[in-house]
Amino acid sequence: MADPTFFSSWSPRRRSRWVLYGFLLVAAFYLLLEHTAHTLGALPFLVFLACPLMHLFMHGGHGHGHHDAPEGPGSPSTPTPKS
Repeated sequence: MADPTFFSSWSPRRRSRWVLYGFLLVAAFYLLLEHTAHTLGALPFLVFLACPLMHLFMHGGHGHGHHDAPEGPGSPSTPTPKS
């Protein structure tokens, strides 16, 4: 049997977030179900829109803008002396 205090321990913010996720899931389902031709027709444009957005938001792991790290003798930016 389910614990009746399980959902009462959730904060109102957490509960409203799950309600929003459920609403968005149902809305996306009906959008795809009723307007398949429109949504599939817009798919190439969404791919082209995703390219610059991914370029902007996913370059954080490449080290851009991390100039506060100290450079040591083994760092790739310091040239190694030739012997």
